[in-house]
Amino acid sequence: MTAHLLQGKKVLITAGPTREAIDPVRYISNHSSGKMGYAIAEKVLELGAEVVLISGPVNIQLQHPRIRIIKVNAASEMYLACCKVFEEIDIAVFAAAVADYRPAKVSEQKIKKDEASFTIKMVKNVDIAYEFGKVKTDNQISVGFALETNDEIAHAKNKLQRKNFDMVILNSMNDANATFGYDTNKITTINKNLVQKPFSLKQKTEVAKDIVREISSLLMRQFEYEEIRAFE
Repeated sequence: MTAHLLQGKKVLITAGPTREAIDPVRYISNHSSGKMGYAIAEKVLELGAEVVLISGPVNIQLQHPRIRIIKVNAASEMYLACCKVFEEIDIAVFAAAVADYRPAKVSEQKIKKDEASFTIKMVKNVDIAYEFGKVKTDNQISVGFALETNDEIAHAKNKLQRKNFDMVILNSMNDANATFGYDTNKITTINKNLVQKPFSLKQKTEVAKDIVREISSLLMRQFEYEEIRAFE
């Protein structure tokens, strides 16, 4: 049934970090490797989906006849790439670690270390998942990630509701051998009914299977709801 549900579905996946330029040689980024997003892409491809993978700079290769990879650097580039496919996709998985802020001004020349210190004014980047949450239809599913360091469940639930996710996947920086820099991860999924489902520490390829299984459950509920409406 899982394969049937994902067969032919168009899935948008964001993955990896973004890089926000300071000057021609420096940027602000994070430690995301993109492994989780790419692993999810592989699993949904195995089940017959078509994938648009919008990726920040990573050291991962993935080839498949049903995948289109769009490589970007800055958060603004990722947002524009996502906007072009929002209307056509069935499922969006926002796995990228997108920078919340960027320098207000990018120096055209390399900044010299003339002073003992200098200040960078930062401005807020567009929140890609939030923007999709405002326009998504009842037939579209949106899944997001919440990487937290404290009050993890409360912050994840807030993100679930604020960004109109159908499911949020919580990672905690307090879990050993999980999140950035590891091939393993430990997650808890929270759906719109605020049902929490914790999983044990696993290889990210196995975590991807769990995530795709949970997405398939969302599709099943959507299918059942549409059947009920058809008989009303």
